[in-house]
Amino acid sequence: MKTSTPAPARPIARRALVSGRVQGVYYRGAAQQRARAAGIAGHARNLPDGRVEVLACGDEHAVNEFVDWLWIGPTAAKVTDVAVEAVELAAEELPRDFRTV
Repeated sequence: MKTSTPAPARPIARRALVSGRVQGVYYRGAAQQRARAAGIAGHARNLPDGRVEVLACGDEHAVNEFVDWLWIGPTAAKVTDVAVEAVELAAEELPRDFRTV
């Protein structure tokens, strides 16, 4: 009898809007370091209204842990809210690395 190897889980994608003191405190850089260490692709970018938008794509467990970390951020940050939504991306739309914009 042949046993098959389970297919790797499809990556998930989450978009988070992080509010509080999150610009000018190395939030995007810290998010990039944390994401890359966890094997997460996506981006972190400042928004004109003072929030930071984070797109996180990867293994469900890693992405969920990363989203939890977004509430903490670097030591100089003071996060007041993290609004998270699921994002559906086609395979060709999935980013390959995590970058700051």
